Parts: sequence; structure tokens; C-alpha cells
Amino acid sequence: MAGFADVLGHEQTILHMKHAIQMDKVSHAYIINGEKGSGKKLLAGLFAQTLQCQKKETEPCMECQSCRQAVSLNQPDIIRVTHEKANTISVEDIRTQVNGDIMVRPYSSPYKIYIIDEAEKLSAQAQNALLKTIEEPPVYGVILLLTSNTGMLLPTIRSRCVLLNLKPVPDEAVKTYLTEQMGVEKYRAEICTAFAQGNVGKAKRLAQSESFSEMLEHALHLVKYIQEMEVPELLADLKRINEYKMEINDYLDILAVWYRDVLLFKATRDADSIVFSDELIQIREKAKGSSYEGLECIIKSLEKAKIRLNANVNFDMALELLLLTMKEN
Repeated sequence: MAGFADVLGHEQTILHMKHAIQMDKVSHAYIINGEKGSGKKLLAGLFAQTLQCQKKETEPCMECQSCRQAVSLNQPDIIRVTHEKANTISVEDIRTQVNGDIMVRPYSSPYKIYIIDEAEKLSAQAQNALLKTIEEPPVYGVILLLTSNTGMLLPTIRSRCVLLNLKPVPDEAVKTYLTEQMGVEKYRAEICTAFAQGNVGKAKRLAQSESFSEMLEHALHLVKYIQEMEVPELLADLKRINEYKMEINDYLDILAVWYRDVLLFKATRDADSIVFSDELIQIREKAKGSSYEGLECIIKSLEKAKIRLNANVNFDMALELLLLTMKEN
């Protein structure tokens, strides 16, 4: 990775960052919002590196001492805030790593930049502590809040930050990247692209996963034989997903793509437009035996299950509701 020019997609966000640097109108606080794998850390790192670059241009030079330090994560004035608790960034984390540090002038750079990943995990007390710094920052202070859920941030925090929303990368660009840059075979690249829904990091992770094929086979077995299995049996089977070292959301995305294929084929009878082209016989049978309303209900239930699981709702309960919906439709 050499700079912004090598980033796939996110042109508007990059343009905003470059314009702020060029016009010397860098804000003291930004929220970079996008789902996991969308490129938040990559863009924040490049923005920070460019701001500190000794050549003072809109791309990092990759040659000066600051750029070399940034690449090796040793730039003393680019601080990545850490937290010991898995699900919480505490008020102590903010007080010690940000508030207590930001008043010390930069060691060797024009800015002192704080990157707070998973900012949705900031406790209310931590956000209030951070708010004081955001309201009255030193001129050299820049805070980058990376989040997948801006709704978890206080309105007072959101109103004082520049919000940069990362948009999905076009499927064709993702597929081309997988096939040409990573050497992924075409059918697998198409499937990974469909699941990723514009998330390059997710597409790469799926393409590189040794367990992806096993998880894919498991999901396809579920949709083919769901009517012949009881819910407790299905639930126990779903818990085996951990064996594939993949996330439940990835598994639910596989199911969603399959059911979308069924819905699309039912509506168009066009085999060329479906992702699971190798599963055409099963897709045709499912389309014949399902209603439009039933298929749409399943697809909505898959999205609801993801939302519930992300909100830490009981795993068994969320998936049992989903499986019942899938069986009924």
C-alpha cells in the first residue's frame, strides 16, 4: 500500500481528506463510519500518515522519517487508543491515553493524532470525558473516531465531529480486485463479492478463508434439507459454525444470497443473473414451491437475526426465530 491512490473505492471520503489537507482546513475531530472490513482503519491510517508527512502533500511520500515510522506503526504522534476490556472503552482509557496526553505538544510532527477504533464501545462516561477535549482541543490535536454504529455515540459528540460515511464499493470493482490482484478463481470471486456487498475487507477475508468452502457446503445443506429437520436439531447444527472459524453473520449472508437467488429466479427465470449458478436445480425447485411473500419474509428475517445478534440478543433465541420462519416459508 503506497497511498490513497491504491485504495479501492471510497473516492468521496478520500477527496474530502485531501481537500482538507490542501486547504489547511483539517478538523479537530472526525467520525469515520462503516461496517467491519470497510476500510476505516486503512483510511484513518493513511490520513494520519499524510498529515504528518514531512513533504506536506496530499499523498504520503513513503520516504520521509515520519512516513517510515507510520508504516511500522512507530510514529510517536499517531496514537492508537487501546482498551483492555473487550466490549468497553472506559473513561480511564480516555483519560490516560487521550485527555492526559493531548496537552503535551507533538514530539516531532505538526499534529498529534488519536485513532480510536471501535468507538461505538466508548462508555457514556468515556464519551463525556472525550467531549471536553473535542470541545476545547489544542490547535495540533486531531481525533479520529472509527465506528460501525454512529447511533452509539452521544449526539453532542456527533454534532462536534465531521462525519465521513464509507459507501459500498461497486461489485464489479471488488470482483476485478479478487480475480486480478488476488488470483481468486471466477466462480468463488463472484460468490465472495455477492456476500461482501461492497465491503472489500470482507470479500478478501472470505476469499482467503480455508474454511469458506466448508461453511458454504454447510449452508447449502441447511437450505436444501431444512424441511426434513427439526428446529432443535438445526440449532445444534448451526452452533458448529464456530468450527469453521467464521462469523455467524457471514453464514447468514450466505443464506441471504441463496434466498435472493431463489426470489430473482422466480421473478425472472434468468439463470444467468443468479450467484449460485451451480445450484440451479435446487433453486428452480425452491422457487416453484415458494411464494414471493414467503421468500421476502425469509430475507427480512435473516437481516433481523443479524441485527439481534449484533445487539447481543440471546443466540439460541435469535436463531430459533429465524429457523422457524425459514421452515414456515
